[in-house]
Amino acid sequence: MKPRHHLYLDEELTAQLERLGSKPGTSKSAIVADALRAYLNRRATREVDDLLKVRLDRISTQLGRIERDSLVLLETLSLFVRYQLTVTAPLPEADKAAQAVGRERFRRFVDQVGRQLATGRSIDTASSDEGDAR
Repeated sequence: MKPRHHLYLDEELTAQLERLGSKPGTSKSAIVADALRAYLNRRATREVDDLLKVRLDRISTQLGRIERDSLVLLETLSLFVRYQLTVTAPLPEADKAAQAVGRERFRRFVDQVGRQLATGRSIDTASSDEGDAR
């Protein structure tokens, strides 16, 4: 058995409910129950949206910091490379030994970066570990 409820509606809502309830296969109770169910579902959805909004705002702030930090790192690296290329004289073509040393150093640098990326450790951690080992 379903519980009985006594509701008071204004005249406009009452007239609309009467019109909808007079159609075959419908009842006023079913119409009110569906409307109440839809209202409660929307309200629950709104509460979830409010909770998600806070999380999304926090994630957005974190992404903004990451973007800022990556721009700082990129600018720092570009300034260092520009400075290094400006102050370092090019090697003469005849100095094959120096060119070979440079290629070997660059290969080791690329290998080290690859290892750091593969392990997931930061450069700072690896530098301090190497400094402790020396």
